[in-house]
Amino acid sequence: MSDVYKVRVGIAAARELEIEVEDTAMIVDAYERAVKKGEPVLWVNDAKGRRYGIAVPSITFIEFDRPQDRGVGFGPS
Repeated sequence: MSDVYKVRVGIAAARELEIEVEDTAMIVDAYERAVKKGEPVLWVNDAKGRRYGIAVPSITFIEFDRPQDRGVGFGPS
């Protein structure tokens, strides 16, 4: 099973959209391409196959968070 990353995208409306993806480089490449070509929407597929359209001018930041080991049970991880 491959690692799943959480991606949080800041949007100008002071809100965030968090998406889990397996390939962070795909997000970086797609965003850079959208900005360079002046595309109005960034399209992203998450780890579960859902597709998100994000207005490029509304993006204020993109943050990547490393996958966390998922513990078993109720104790601290």
